Amino acid sequence: MAFHLRAATDQDLPFARTLTFEAMTRYYLQYGLVWSNDGFDVAWAGRENWLVCNDDAVMGFISLSRDSRALYIRELHMIPACRRQGAGSWVLEQMALKAQAQGLLRLTVFKTNPARRLYQRHGFSIVGEEECFWRMERVCRHSS
Repeated sequence: MAFHLRAATDQDLPFARTLTFEAMTRYYLQYGLVWSNDGFDVAWAGRENWLVCNDDAVMGFISLSRDSRALYIRELHMIPACRRQGAGSWVLEQMALKAQAQGLLRLTVFKTNPARRLYQRHGFSIVGEEECFWRMERVCRHSS
């Protein structure tokens, strides 16, 4: 597999919005949250967005933000047929490298989302909780 990231453009927004909506609907329903296309679009515009690709095929996307302390994974979604092929693990390791300047890689995950186990396998620890989310982080430092 030749995974790589390609910068997403505004033309990729409908794909990303639909993929996120389809992946997250069950959690939104479970926790009584309301999905907003406009909310997603506003968030997308203010983030660093990448398509996860295998050769020329788009497998999913990742959306990032950052501050002085951490790189934040805001969305990470794979097309269902492209899951369990190692791309998610590959992306997490790429993001750990990208987060070395800040020192922390952070994300939130719905408490009932099985992806939490993937994050834990990749060195993320639960550092806090909200009503329906776990807050997780991974320390990412340059090795000397």
